Amino acid sequence: MAGLQLGIRVAVSAVLAYALADLLRLTHPLYAFIAAVIVTDMSPLLSRRLGLTRLGATFAGAFTGAALSQTLGPGLASLGIGVLAAMLACQLLRLSEGAKVAGYICGLILIDHRGEPWAYAFDRLLETALGVTVAWCISAIPHLISLERRAPGDP
Repeated sequence: MAGLQLGIRVAVSAVLAYALADLLRLTHPLYAFIAAVIVTDMSPLLSRRLGLTRLGATFAGAFTGAALSQTLGPGLASLGIGVLAAMLACQLLRLSEGAKVAGYICGLILIDHRGEPWAYAFDRLLETALGVTVAWCISAIPHLISLERRAPGDP
């Protein structure tokens, strides 16, 4: 039952996040969808922790990628330096669980969005924040079926 409930929550969260991002005409609704899927959990506390990590990592990667795109030229060395820098930033911010996310966001900026790195970085933050917010709302809904096993005779 827990797997089914989590699956339903994640599906609802994913659809809502994508639909809202699309309705708001955000540039890449896919990132709202991804954040919602990753952050939605049965436990509001765990969802909150995952969401804060996701937001912090996205910020670290977006900021690092946008800043480095203006100082480093294009190329594989820049990509490697950027990914490393973003991941180290997460370590310094005590967001080690989000280091890989920061690395890939930074890499996306350095590979595909050198022309408007700050606009792309802002879009990633906005879309991720939307997905995380939807996930938090869905995770706060009370469980439909109790996940605790009760002994016979318990109320």
